[in-house]
Amino acid sequence: MAERRFRVLIAKPGLDGHDRGAKVIARALRDTGFEVIYTGLRQTPEQIALAAVQEDVDAVGISVLSGAHRRLFPAVIEALRSAGAGDVLVFGGGIIPEDDITYLIQHGVDRIFLPGTDTREVADYLRGRLSELLTPTAP
Repeated sequence: MAERRFRVLIAKPGLDGHDRGAKVIARALRDTGFEVIYTGLRQTPEQIALAAVQEDVDAVGISVLSGAHRRLFPAVIEALRSAGAGDVLVFGGGIIPEDDITYLIQHGVDRIFLPGTDTREVADYLRGRLSELLTPTAP
């Protein structure tokens, strides 16, 4: 039986115009077997949630380099919940101080990847975590 192909949305919320990291992750995930949808720059949390629902994704990856991560990550998670997609795994990366990682996790982000993380680590994490979350349990 073939391994399930996970669908991941990579998003750039807010006014941040730097997308190299998001594109690197999107390509790396695609090259390792994920279906990847990239939203492009300057998306609102609501636009990200709508795209996640329309594309029926398993996970949303958020990239923030602007310093607005404490506002944008929770806003995307709330928009996903409001759109009926509160079960979608949210992970992220960018220029995020280590002191803020705990805050983001407490507000629903599953994992944060900092600059320099090997893309294989991101792919391995997603494959393992999504398999764990999406595998039906026996009654």
